[in-house]
Amino acid sequence: MSLHPVVAAVTERIIARSRPTRTAYLARIAAAARAGRVHRADLSCTNLAHGFAGMPASAKLRLRAEEAPNLAIVSAYNEMLSAHQPLSAFPAWIKDEAERAGATAQFAGGVPAMCDGITQGQPGMELSLFSRDVIALSTAVALSHNMFDAALYLGVCDKIVPGLLIGALAFGHLPAVFVPAGPMPSGLPNAEKARIREAYTAGRVDRATLLESEAASYHAPGTCTFYGTANSNQMLMEAMGLHLPGSAFVLPGTPLREALVRAAARTALGLTRPEAFLPVGQLVDEKTLVNAIVTLLATGGSTNHTLHLVAIARVAGIRIDWTDFDELSRVVPLLARVYPNGEADVNAFHAAGGAGFVLRELLAAGRLHDAVQTVSGPGLGRHLGTPALAPDGRLTWEPLPAESRDETVLRPAHRPFSPEGGLRLLTGNLGRAVIKTSAVDPAHWQVSAPARVFASQEALIAAYRAGALNTDFVAVLPFQGPRANGMPELHKLTPTLSLLQRQGHRVALVTDGRMSGASGKVPAALHLTPEAAEGGPLARIRDGDPIRIDAHAGRLEVEVTADAWAQRTPASANLAASAQGLGRELFAGLRSLAGPAEEGASTFLLPDWVSSSAPGQ
Repeated sequence: MSLHPVVAAVTERIIARSRPTRTAYLARIAAAARAGRVHRADLSCTNLAHGFAGMPASAKLRLRAEEAPNLAIVSAYNEMLSAHQPLSAFPAWIKDEAERAGATAQFAGGVPAMCDGITQGQPGMELSLFSRDVIALSTAVALSHNMFDAALYLGVCDKIVPGLLIGALAFGHLPAVFVPAGPMPSGLPNAEKARIREAYTAGRVDRATLLESEAASYHAPGTCTFYGTANSNQMLMEAMGLHLPGSAFVLPGTPLREALVRAAARTALGLTRPEAFLPVGQLVDEKTLVNAIVTLLATGGSTNHTLHLVAIARVAGIRIDWTDFDELSRVVPLLARVYPNGEADVNAFHAAGGAGFVLRELLAAGRLHDAVQTVSGPGLGRHLGTPALAPDGRLTWEPLPAESRDETVLRPAHRPFSPEGGLRLLTGNLGRAVIKTSAVDPAHWQVSAPARVFASQEALIAAYRAGALNTDFVAVLPFQGPRANGMPELHKLTPTLSLLQRQGHRVALVTDGRMSGASGKVPAALHLTPEAAEGGPLARIRDGDPIRIDAHAGRLEVEVTADAWAQRTPASANLAASAQGLGRELFAGLRSLAGPAEEGASTFLLPDWVSSSAPGQ
C-alpha cells in the first residue's frame, strides 16, 4: 500500500523544517567518518600504546596492525536493575565473536543506570530524567578515545536507551548496533498487582501483603513485563532498525539470547566494511524517526518518548514536536493492548506475534516508511521475521504468523482496537501538554471539575487519607517540571486517583511533571509547557478554578475570565527540599540548563547546527 498522505505530509514537514540543521549534522559526521580505514590509525604511537596496553597478546597484535576493526562495547550493566543484570555476560560473547572474525572488541566504558521502579515516589526520582543526559555524556567519554570503528550499546530501560542513542548520535560517524537483554518471565498478573495496590491504598491489606505481591511481579532477571518506557524503548529500537530483527523480547538466559548477542557483534563488524558502511547518524533520519513515532502510537507506548524522541532527533539535526505526534496519532491504528493499556504483558505480546507483526501490519497499511536503512540492510521489511535456533544451533529467522495468535493482545491493522493512536496533544490557555489516551476509557476523556492544587504527591495522598477528596476534582501539581525539581514521574498518585475514579468520581491530573509508560486509566495532562517554574500559566491556578480537559477536542483550559486571569500573580514554590539530598545538590546545574519539555527537556547547550523553531512549525 502507498504511504498514508498524513504520514507523508508530516515527514515532508519535518524534512523541510530540519533541512539546515540536518545538512550541517551530516556534513560533520561525514568529515569524521573513516570508511575503509580504522580510526586508531589517526592516533600517535603513544596514544595507541596506551589503548592496547591492557589487552591480551593476540588482541594487541591485531590492534597494532591498524587493519582490522575494533568494536566499542558501551554497557549499562549493573546488578541492581533486573533488566540489566543479564548484560554481564555479553562483553565476553562479543569479544569472542570479534576474535573469530579476526577483529577486536574492547569494553569502552560503562554508563550509569538507575531503576525508576526503585525510585518511584522517592527523592531519587528527581535525578531520573537528567540521568538520560548523564548517560549520553558518559557514552561520549567512552568513545572519546578514537580507538573504535563501530559500537555496540548494551541497555534496556527508561532513560538509558535514549541516553545511549543520544551519545551514539554525537558519534554519528560510527556504525552502531543496540543490544537488548529481554524481559523476565511473566509473574503475578498485572490486573492482580493493580488490585492489591489499590487495596493497600484503601487500607484493606497490609504492607506485607503488598510486598509479597510486588515480589511476585518483579521476580527474576530481565525487564519488567508491563509496557512502560523500558519496553517502549525496545519496540522503538526495532522500528528504527537498530536491533537485530525481533530480538527485543527474547528471554534472557536462553541459547537464543546468546546467539542474538553474538550475531549483533558480527553485524557491527559487517557495518564497518567499505561496501556496507553505515554510520548511525545516516541510519537515523527523518523517516526513521517518523517510524518510531508511529510505532509508539500504534502500541500505546510511553509518554516519556514525547521527550526522548525529540531530544534524540535534535542531536541528529532533526526537529520534531508534539504537533507531529498528534497529527500522526489521528491516523495510526492502535494494534496492541499491553498493560497498562490492557491486561497482558510483553511476553504475551511477543507470543501473539510481537514487534515484527506490528511492523508488518503498519507497513502494509501505509503507516511506516519501508525505504529506510537498518543494521540488517536497506528496507524495514527486513525486520519482519522471528528469531529462532535451527536444529543445528544456527540463528535463523522464521516467518511471522499470518494472523495474531491472540487478538485480545495484538490485532491486524484492518481490525484495530482503535482507529487512532495512543497519544493526544492538548492545547489551550494553560499551554501545551500530552495525554496518553490508550489506557483511558473514552468515557473519561472529558473532565470538567474544580481544581485542587497540591504542592506534592504526598500532599494529595494526605488529603485523600483525611477524607477530603470524595468529590469530583482536577488535581493540579505545578512545579514538577525539569527546571523546578527535575521532572519526576508521579506514579505514587496512580493508585489513589484510580481508586477515586473507580468510586465514581470524575478525576484528572494536570501537571508539568511526568507519569511515563505506566500512565494509568485516569486522564492526565502531562509535561505541560511552559512549566510553572518558568512563569507558565499553571502557576496561576487556584483551588476551585474550573478546569476542562477534553482529549477528543485536544483542549486543556482553565475557565476563568480573561480579566480575572490577567490579574493573577503566579504562585511561587519553595523548592529547597529538592535542592539537596541523595545527590540532588550535584544536579543544580542541570536543572538550570534544562530546556522546555517540548524540546526534550534537554540540558545540552547544543552547537550552532541545532537551531530552534516554534512548536507546530
